[in-house]
Formats: sequence, C-alpha cells, structure tokens
Amino acid sequence: MRIGSILGLIVVVWLVIGAIAAGQRGYYNAPPAQCSQFATIALNIVAGPLNYTGLDPQGGCEVPQPS
Repeated sequence: MRIGSILGLIVVVWLVIGAIAAGQRGYYNAPPAQCSQFATIALNIVAGPLNYTGLDPQGGCEVPQPS
C-alpha cells in the first residue's frame, strides 16, 4: 500500500514538471488549433523532467481524410 502511494506521488510530480516545462516553452499562450499542436503539448507533459535535459518532443498527427 505504501509503495503505491509513493509511486503515485512520483507520477504526479513528474507530470507537473512536464506541464511547467510546456508552459515555459509558451505552449499555453493560445489553444491548440491543430492535432499536432495538441500532441506536442501532451508529449511535453508526459516527458516531464526530461524536457530539461534537452529533449524537445514534437508530435504529429495523421487524420484520415474522407474518401
């Protein structure tokens, strides 16, 4: 039970650090207009502290086109 609480806290702190890094890069200045912008924000949040090691994840999306 104790390990689960510690692991949960680590995950929350990891995601908060990623959200702060995305904010420092200016990703929250405007709402994402494209899927790739949303994916980039999400990847930066999930990357967490790795953003401060030089990692700059960029997302891309392929949306199926109607035939």
